[in-house]
Amino acid sequence: MFIGSARILILRCSNTSSQSVNTTFSRRFSSVPAAENAKDSVIDLALNSVVKVFCSSSKSNVLQPWQKNLPRQCSGSGFVISNNKILTNAHVVADHTFVQVRKHGSPTKFKAEVESVGHACDLAILKIKSKTFWKDLKPLDFGDVPFPKETVFVVGYPRGGDNICITKGVVSRIEVTRYSHSKTSLMTIQTDAAVNHGNSGGPAFMDNKVVGVAFQGFKNTGYIIPTPVVKHFISGVEENGKFPGFCSLGISCQHMQNTRMRNYFKMTPKMTGILIKRINPLSSSYGILKKDDILLSIDGVSIGNDETVVFRKTESINFSHLVSMKKPRETTTLKVLRDGKTHEFNINITPVEPLIQVCQFDKLPSYYIFAGLVFLPSTTQPGTIPKKAGEQIVQLSQVLEDETTVGYTFSNNSRVKKVNGVQVENLKHLRQLIEKCCTEDLRIDLENDNTIIIGYKSGKRATPKILKRYGIPSTMSKDLQSS
Repeated sequence: MFIGSARILILRCSNTSSQSVNTTFSRRFSSVPAAENAKDSVIDLALNSVVKVFCSSSKSNVLQPWQKNLPRQCSGSGFVISNNKILTNAHVVADHTFVQVRKHGSPTKFKAEVESVGHACDLAILKIKSKTFWKDLKPLDFGDVPFPKETVFVVGYPRGGDNICITKGVVSRIEVTRYSHSKTSLMTIQTDAAVNHGNSGGPAFMDNKVVGVAFQGFKNTGYIIPTPVVKHFISGVEENGKFPGFCSLGISCQHMQNTRMRNYFKMTPKMTGILIKRINPLSSSYGILKKDDILLSIDGVSIGNDETVVFRKTESINFSHLVSMKKPRETTTLKVLRDGKTHEFNINITPVEPLIQVCQFDKLPSYYIFAGLVFLPSTTQPGTIPKKAGEQIVQLSQVLEDETTVGYTFSNNSRVKKVNGVQVENLKHLRQLIEKCCTEDLRIDLENDNTIIIGYKSGKRATPKILKRYGIPSTMSKDLQSS
């Protein structure tokens, strides 16, 4: 569950492991002096740096991709970083139509623009043109990843009021986990500090420095985006103008903890690594790595038989963290065991586009309509590996009733396999196949061996009538109109 939609704030948290501080700042704290000094310091930083973000958003309509749903209002938190920018969560401003920011203690909301978004890491950068807004605000400094059992303070504007709230908690673990907003797996800090609705985008402090950004919570557990991920996002935006994404080897792996398995693949007793099962054809590893290779190390860092690498001497983390922190086109050295012999390969690592866009934000989805048949790129079959660039899984989303489509009552979201015997590569290709049809009948083959036959000329005549009947502005989305 990600946390971002809220207008008010909790001043007292019921979580006994977290302590909420009402920052009207009477400073009547009851804990030990050292902890009180830390809270006081965090309060001073928060007053001049942490802001409340208000967003009006309109998400695309899944059943009617040519239009958006009614606007909804939500709020989250953010804080000042260098160069007069505000850092917040991507899910706070996803599908935004209007964004405003308000400083602590001020009734005035200032219009903000979303400069850059990294939905994969759930981060966004806002800019505010007003010079008045920036008066007395100070950028926060970033620190290192905290160790387990260290104390952090999470600051933001959770549900319950309009004042800043501070919750204290202990770091329980550092690991690679899936981010709720994007379904991407990246490094995460887990803590028992309360992360409530509206806390999203607020900073987590330790020793007067930001060690992460609050972004999701579940029951009594809060999750924080750590500074390596945050810095990677910010530097990516600064260097490229927009966030280029996270690099990936594009491989699927299997653990090598079974002795018989290791012996079969000719690993020595001192060797550790993982078995490569598949390689994404769109990745920089394709044509270099092979199925049944044993990946032993990345840039000299040994990979354990359980996919982990050493992280800060006594800790371990999934090897994908090393890869995700690479810059696009950065040279990466891979050590591989193949047929009992070791090899080293240098690859220029890049982000890998998925075949299925599980999460899509900030734009209307692509669609194409012919004779009442509504076609969309699929978002429901994650994990499928593409065979070439630009490949999409296309689905028949729904059938708008008309005499040309009578009797076609297949379940929605059926995968489209062929048009007139030609394998469909993507939605653009499907459109071309239909519009260039030169036969009397148009044949569309779906999954489960279902087939649709429509008279091409009658279907073409029926299309504008169907659009008018259902109030649909166009036969296709704007991205297909320009192609």
